[in-house]
Amino acid sequence: MDTGTHIVMGFALGGLATLDPVVAESAATSQSVLVAAVIGSQIPDIDTVLKLRNNAVYIRHHRGATHSIPAVVLWPLLIVACLYPFFPGADLLHLWIWTFVAVFLHVFVDIFNAYGTQAIRPISSKWVALGVINTFDAIIFAIHVVGLILWGLGFPPGKTFLVMYIVIFAYYVLRFQVQKAVKNAVKRRIPEAEKIIVSPTIRFFQWRLAIVTKEHYYVARAFRRSITIFDKFQRVELPDSPIINAARKDKNLAAFLSFSPVYRWEVDEYDDHYEVRFIDLRYRNNGHYPFVALVQLDKDLNIVSSYTGWVFSEEKLRSKVDIDILID
Repeated sequence: MDTGTHIVMGFALGGLATLDPVVAESAATSQSVLVAAVIGSQIPDIDTVLKLRNNAVYIRHHRGATHSIPAVVLWPLLIVACLYPFFPGADLLHLWIWTFVAVFLHVFVDIFNAYGTQAIRPISSKWVALGVINTFDAIIFAIHVVGLILWGLGFPPGKTFLVMYIVIFAYYVLRFQVQKAVKNAVKRRIPEAEKIIVSPTIRFFQWRLAIVTKEHYYVARAFRRSITIFDKFQRVELPDSPIINAARKDKNLAAFLSFSPVYRWEVDEYDDHYEVRFIDLRYRNNGHYPFVALVQLDKDLNIVSSYTGWVFSEEKLRSKVDIDILID
């Protein structure tokens, strides 16, 4: 989920925690739990700072180790250890319990996005992405805001947020039903589909689709049960060629391949260099595929420039690679 939603979730959990008699009966415990819930709802995304290094590091590690099983165990211990000196009268056990709930819930809700997380590391480095909730879901955010407003107006926070989470649970069930209907519609339209990657959008009934068959990739969009196909590409496996093998040594392309489950590729030859481009098919936007990896190699197959990330025009992509350093 987005940062704003995680913040309001933290406050909501702090309110929900008042259903716990130990929290409700102690001002120190309730105050510390509220602070811990807000921090715990944010702390797994501390890896966002990796973006300051480069996109390759960010793509490889965002929602990775910080969202793993060991992290879910360690984050609450770290938060409680830092907070408890400021709230010495707080009940340590219940402070830890609610901090753990906040951290766990952050990681748990992230698996419902299309981006997903590596939530089952170290058991597996597989990305878990259920693709039923958009990174920012206006309905979920609005429900939290309404709950916080009611709390501010004097409604009992525990019961208010309990009702809120029951409503949100029902909303998740509904989203799964809608997603299933979309997948069934795809199977009727393209019976030979081997894999259907469904990505939610900010609009409730609109979904992005990347469909894999034995011979083709389809890029489509669903609105309710209506499927519109935008692009169809020949499915061509990566060849064991010197150019491709040289390009795959690049850290930017390696990061792209570690994250993207469905893509097409192309190789272009120029007078003084080669260009290898990989295009993720999940994020088509206004006719453009913004998530790409581009590697430039000289004629001796040395990597001279590369980039991976989200760019929304060819001009912007060109500005990311330094063509001037290419060897004649």
